[in-house]
Parts: sequence; C-alpha cells; structure tokens
Amino acid sequence: MKEININESTILITGVAGFIGGALALRLIAATCAQIIGIDNLNDYYDVRLKEYRLNRIREQDDDHRFTFIKVDIADKDVVFDVFDAYKPDIVVHLAAQAGVRYSIDNPSVYIQSNIIGFFNMVEACRKSIEMNSPVKHFLFASSSSVYGNNEKIPYSENDSTDQPVSFYAATKKADEVIGYSYAKLYGIPMTGMRFFTVYGPAGRPDMAYYKFTEKLVKGEKIELYNYGKNRRDFTYIDDVVDIIEKLVGEECGTDSEKIYRIFNIGNNNPIETIEFIGLLERALKQKKVLIDDFNISDYVKFSEAQMGDVETTYADIDRVFAYCGIKPRVKIVDGLMCFAEWYEKYSSNA
Repeated sequence: MKEININESTILITGVAGFIGGALALRLIAATCAQIIGIDNLNDYYDVRLKEYRLNRIREQDDDHRFTFIKVDIADKDVVFDVFDAYKPDIVVHLAAQAGVRYSIDNPSVYIQSNIIGFFNMVEACRKSIEMNSPVKHFLFASSSSVYGNNEKIPYSENDSTDQPVSFYAATKKADEVIGYSYAKLYGIPMTGMRFFTVYGPAGRPDMAYYKFTEKLVKGEKIELYNYGKNRRDFTYIDDVVDIIEKLVGEECGTDSEKIYRIFNIGNNNPIETIEFIGLLERALKQKKVLIDDFNISDYVKFSEAQMGDVETTYADIDRVFAYCGIKPRVKIVDGLMCFAEWYEKYSSNA
C-alpha cells in the first residue's frame, strides 16, 4: 500500500473539539511533525466546557505551534471552501457530526444539517481541491456501528447488509457512506470510512451511557437500563481507536477502482451486556474514589423496555482492519473504565 509522509503533511481534522477528534489531534501533535488544522462549531449539544478542555489539552502539548483551531460550522459551504483554499490539506479526517441515536428521533433536522449537508460540503471541497491542483490525498470519515441495524448475523462484517437502519442517526451515517462511495469513484478521491463501535474513555462524550451513568450515580439518581440490561455493546477504548486512525491516516487507498474506497470496522470484538458493564463501572468508580466504598449500585438501577432506535447487540468483526493495519485492541474494559474513573475524579474536582 502506498504511504503518505505524514510529517510533511497538513492534516485537517473536523470535530477536533470532540472526543475522538481531540484525542487524534493530541496523538498527531505528539507523534508526528504534521501541521494540524482543527475545525469545530463548538455547539452546545453537551457542555462546551468539556470541548474547551480538550482544545486546551492540545494547545498545551503544541510546543512547536503546529496546531491551528478555527471555529467553523461544516454546514456553511463557503466557510468550508475557504478553509480548504487557505490551508490546502493533504489529509482530511472528517469526524464532525451530530451524534446520538435517541436525539435524532426528536431532532432530525439537526442531523440533516450536520451529517448530510456538512458531509456533502466536505467531499465537495475535496473535489474542488482536485480542480485547484492541490488534491486531498486521503479523506477519512466517521461512520457508525449503528448502520448495521438489528443485523441477526454477528459479529458484524463490513460485507454485511446495511440497508435497514433502525434510527435516523444511522440513516444519515449510511447516507454518508453512499455519498462518499460515489465521490471516490467519480472523482478519484482516496477515501476510508470508519465504523466506530461504542468508543469510551477519559474526556469522553457525556451523552454516552458510561458517562451518564457516572453523573447520575454521583448525584444519587437512578440509572435506567434499557432492554432490562440485556443490550450488548462492543466497548472500544479511545487509545485503541486512535492507534488505528493514526495508521490509516498515513496510507492512501490507491487510485484503482477496487482500492480507492474502503470501509473498516473499528471495534473491540468483545461485546458485554449492560448489566455486566455497570458492575465493572461500579468497581472502577469505587476504586478511584468517585463513589464511596459502601455504595450499592443495585439500589439505583431501574430496568426498562427496549427503546425505539436502539439495537440489541453491537459486535465488530475486525479481521479486515487487522489485515490492513496489523493492530488489535489492547485495552481491556476493566482497565479502560479505571482510566475513565481516574480522569473523571480529577476533572469533576476542577470543574
């Protein structure tokens, strides 16, 4: 596979104040000499202070002043084009999106703006870069395990059907994959889609279950386990995710029609039930003094029916990404939750 010299590249990361985007920028600042252009609209879907925290961590590590942040809404085509014209990125890692399965059911128009129009603006800017003789060498974008819907075949393989999404969020991610495929084939834009499976860890998204559970338990509030705690999730630690993205960033897909567009599952290949998960979370929160030792989590659990838009199981077949990258997940759920709990205790103490 043809490699790109990252150290001589300008890398544009969208959603850089987000969980994965912030972690990736930190890694690239530490491990490469690349110029990093980060854009984000800093919306208030969740506490903006956490987004500012992530940005400040990047700035603190940026001793060589290789990181530039620009507040940009990717739904604004003219502004997106201006960024491409000004910085001429060699590599684009498109992670900006409106996340959340349940939120998409109540607020679908937000997902059209960010996940459809925003994605279209990004691939259009890539197409325009070809016309301007400064072509993007590799466009990577975030998709989601939710595109598999309630696929009965597990683990989920990239070759499985994704034609029956059960949430509007999943439908927008499926749309991105199809739009991306057409642009890769029509205009020769090397493109990689990444289907993330329940990414967790320090400085994560507060709307994710492990973070929401922690916040509620600290306040002495009940937590709700949908589908009576039987949902299974393939929790994937943030460092394992960034390991793979870092490897993929430096590789071109190639220009022949068979290799110019690729899709990878990025997961842990080890799903666990929610009821088991909260037991591990309780242990981590107690060990890191977020909860007191005699806290009994069973007193704070409410079991509920399955929610509209939820899938029962996410389970990644990761053979394809291992064949390309030679990387498998390293962090066990027990250790990952310990790292989250340690971070949460420090972050909440300083909030």
